[in-house]
Amino acid sequence: MSGAAIEHGEVQVNWIRMHYAAAGAGEPVVLLHGFPESWYSWRHQLTGLSDRYRVIAPDQRGYNLTEARPPYDTDTLQADVLALMDALGIEKAHVVGHDWGGVIAWLLGMNHGDRLLTLSVCNLPHPAIFRKRVWRPRQLLRSWYVGFFQLPRLPELALSAQGYQLLARRMIRECRPGTFTRDDIKEFLAGWRRQGLGGGINWYRWAVRKPPRIPDPVPLIRVPTLLVWGEEDRYLGRELIDGTEEYVARLRVERLPGISHWVQQEAPDEVNRLLREHFAGGAG
Repeated sequence: MSGAAIEHGEVQVNWIRMHYAAAGAGEPVVLLHGFPESWYSWRHQLTGLSDRYRVIAPDQRGYNLTEARPPYDTDTLQADVLALMDALGIEKAHVVGHDWGGVIAWLLGMNHGDRLLTLSVCNLPHPAIFRKRVWRPRQLLRSWYVGFFQLPRLPELALSAQGYQLLARRMIRECRPGTFTRDDIKEFLAGWRRQGLGGGINWYRWAVRKPPRIPDPVPLIRVPTLLVWGEEDRYLGRELIDGTEEYVARLRVERLPGISHWVQQEAPDEVNRLLREHFAGGAG
């Protein structure tokens, strides 16, 4: 990895203590991780983009070094990101989300587009599309774990089996060889063991009990938007991309064949190139 050194900070936002990693200087880029990750899932972007941008990757509510305190509804999770930006003196940012971070990024694009320079999402469909298509049999089968996560305590116990080693092995198997180094796995294991994955699992529980609010009609996202999709995603079907242009005024879709759900870690050079192009085009 190249680029500026990664620094770490902590701020009080929206009634929680939030940890973040940051690198570089320039226009701000805010990177939102998914489940079961942390700021570290953006390590290649923190170093790879920091020669031109101020890149910031928080541990989101309930993860790693950030406090695990309810509520976990998507309105609160959006407010966390906006409060982080306010605390760091950021008026507008390039917002990038992956997986659950992509949900929050999409919602910010719909509800708070005035705070975004551009929007980028990796392997997470527009929430309005997912809401309509999640009930299709094939996608229901892919999303079986969402139902499992509604159970009390059992999901936390299952994921922590063998000190989270089984979870780590699953991520390794889903990606091309060499995606994760031994040090990468040690970092993820340390984060999972630090306070467990109950916070992240609660995002799923709250999403079922208090689903994301999507207005009708669905607001058109007007900021330039990039959707990057690793086509070997085991959790989200590639057909979920179709129809996104109905909800986005300026959309660019980039499909990455042979790449899994963990796209920004498995294909960091390609993802960084696409983000750079998108940020530069959006700035105009």
